[in-house]
Amino acid sequence: MKVGIPAEVKDNEYRVAATPEGVRELVQAGHDVVIEAAAGEGSFVGDDEYEAVGARILPDADRVFERADMILKVKEPQASEYERLREDQILFTYLHLAADGDLTRSLAERKVRAVAYETVQTADGRLPLLAPMSEIAGRMAPHVGANVLHRPRGGRGVLMGGASGVAPAQVVVLGAGMAGGNAAQIAAGMEAAVTVVDMNIDRLREIDRIWQGRIRTMASSSLAIERLVLSADLVIGAVLVPGAKAPRLVTAEHVRAMLPGAVLVDISIDQGGCFETSHVTTHSNPTYVVDDVVHYCVGNMPGALPRTSTYALTNVTSPYAVQIANLGLEEAVRSNTALALGVNTYGGHITNAGVAGAHGLPFVPLGELVSGLG
Repeated sequence: MKVGIPAEVKDNEYRVAATPEGVRELVQAGHDVVIEAAAGEGSFVGDDEYEAVGARILPDADRVFERADMILKVKEPQASEYERLREDQILFTYLHLAADGDLTRSLAERKVRAVAYETVQTADGRLPLLAPMSEIAGRMAPHVGANVLHRPRGGRGVLMGGASGVAPAQVVVLGAGMAGGNAAQIAAGMEAAVTVVDMNIDRLREIDRIWQGRIRTMASSSLAIERLVLSADLVIGAVLVPGAKAPRLVTAEHVRAMLPGAVLVDISIDQGGCFETSHVTTHSNPTYVVDDVVHYCVGNMPGALPRTSTYALTNVTSPYAVQIANLGLEEAVRSNTALALGVNTYGGHITNAGVAGAHGLPFVPLGELVSGLG
């Protein structure tokens, strides 16, 4: 199979879809890998490193898309890239289609076989290709929040760990999954007063067992969230419904009643955001203010730490990419049910129920389109 890796074009996106180690695995399996010139520079990976493991460097993205049977990316295609996609081409990347109707319709119209990293799901409910970026975004969120809390940046001027005789910042984390758990851990390490909210009591019990009260836990309810948010200095949104839009847990009314200069960091923004007042921002212009509350809603947070993120991503995506290249997409999804759940569009149809529901489009199960799929 011919595998193409273009440079990312999203605002301040410095990651690349594969490290030289990942490319080597594809080449050793007998596949041709073409990479756009300078695609790895943002992650401090040079063209010469890719050539040394058997990849070919092409001068521009057009040629990469033209040559490739499968495109490996990090972030969803931007509007400037839609025209490059073609019928039956495999696209393997983060898609977050529930929050992007235009991209969803474009992939369906072009009959792209689109596989989303974030909806590949194992039988035990894990999201193995989303996990490393959720981990990194979660660990970034308290650092970002602490910075935005600085008064010159619009925040309340509260130090996360407080000072002798002065209370620490009140931090609320909505969601106790991979992103939320890591956010709570780092915030607690910064000596903030941290409360984690989740519907999963078993997960909250695990946090209690590990942290022994250092991180407070609270069962999720609208009243509990309201009480916590209104007294918080920093709220980190880290909720996820795989494939579907994130639930809006913090309303515009809540935001109006929050403390002036409080900060909202919305890790869930890729899936539409969990704050009613959220909209996507970029690393170039990361924050905005609504009712004196500062919002940070960057859609590609880990892109700011590309060296760590690129290697963490390749570690988990590489085996799946090799499997698709070795077997072809149809045989790969027959043999790997986790990968089958990653297919969001196929043959002009929406094959993920959450995505279809988010946009009011028809849903067609992948099993009706690929024979022999269990």
